[in-house]
Amino acid sequence: MSKLFCCLILISLSGNLAKKFKDEDKPSWAKKDIRDFSDADMERLFDQWEEDEEPLPEDELPEHLRKPPSIDLTKMDMSNPESVLQATKKGQTVMMFVSVANKPSKARTEELTKIWQTSLWSNHIQAERYLIDDDRAIFMFKDGSQAWTAKEYLLEQDELKEVQLESQTYPGKNPDVRNKAVRDEL
Repeated sequence: MSKLFCCLILISLSGNLAKKFKDEDKPSWAKKDIRDFSDADMERLFDQWEEDEEPLPEDELPEHLRKPPSIDLTKMDMSNPESVLQATKKGQTVMMFVSVANKPSKARTEELTKIWQTSLWSNHIQAERYLIDDDRAIFMFKDGSQAWTAKEYLLEQDELKEVQLESQTYPGKNPDVRNKAVRDEL
């Protein structure tokens, strides 16, 4: 009987202790019906919910909240701006715009960029590919330092018109050659 009595007391105390506010102490936004909450009210509710949570580990934080990796500028070759850019983009998301030459169909662009993406993945360079036009695609790298290695590979490909990386445009080595091995669909 005494155990049951102790349990009841603990349950009633935990219910009282769990409340952050008494009904009359609640702010005006918290007294509203949840269906009437504005975006600001929902944000405040989310902040209150997250208040007692443990912070996320560094590797689970969104990219904009992570600390950038430390860079030793004394070990860098400052005469090569591309190597400096490559080092500063390590661990950051970088986008590269790739244009296919010879005004291809969307199917041909899809096929060529898919081959290039697969080749990059085979060399442990992780790139996501998104078509944005009939002859253009975006390659997105989660580790931006890999973008420069990928750029060097892509510039060697036939039918590559150009690559744009960090506001620099690099022309392809042979943009006028048509690759007959890849079929052209309508």
